[in-house]
Amino acid sequence: MKLSFRQVETRENIEAAAELASEIWHEYFISIITTEQIEYMLDKFQSVHAMTDQIERQGYEYNFMQADGRNVGYIGIKPEGTKLLLSKFYLLKAHRGQGYASQAMSFLEELCRQRKLGAIWLTVNRHNASTIAVYEKKGFRTVREQVADIGGGYVMDDYIMEKEIGIE
Repeated sequence: MKLSFRQVETRENIEAAAELASEIWHEYFISIITTEQIEYMLDKFQSVHAMTDQIERQGYEYNFMQADGRNVGYIGIKPEGTKLLLSKFYLLKAHRGQGYASQAMSFLEELCRQRKLGAIWLTVNRHNASTIAVYEKKGFRTVREQVADIGGGYVMDDYIMEKEIGIE
């Protein structure tokens, strides 16, 4: 099935994206981080307030990934210099393994070409082996490691991964 992408622009869109975040994070990340850290990170980075601030003040763009007109996931991006930060990339469990990651990556690569951005970069929890494998399959490589204090007694223990994009 072909994915479509729809920009998150209204308060209702942001609320729907925050609901998706909560569902996905509670289902997926429980095997990697504690429930308490999930709640903390959702509030800090994926709540209605946080997403609104990111969109209105920090230069982030969010897009729903839609199949048959239904939101099946979302991406959050931010142009930074000559690169695109892929800050959020989440799919509902029922929609994983259907080629949507490849379609989303094609969407992001085309966006980079249109905006003359030469790479996509992201952070990924270093214990998230299945996601790291997906990114590697899509052409990303680990460029460094990073431990970031996010407050509340929590840190993000990540790899920084990057994919070069051929721009003309």
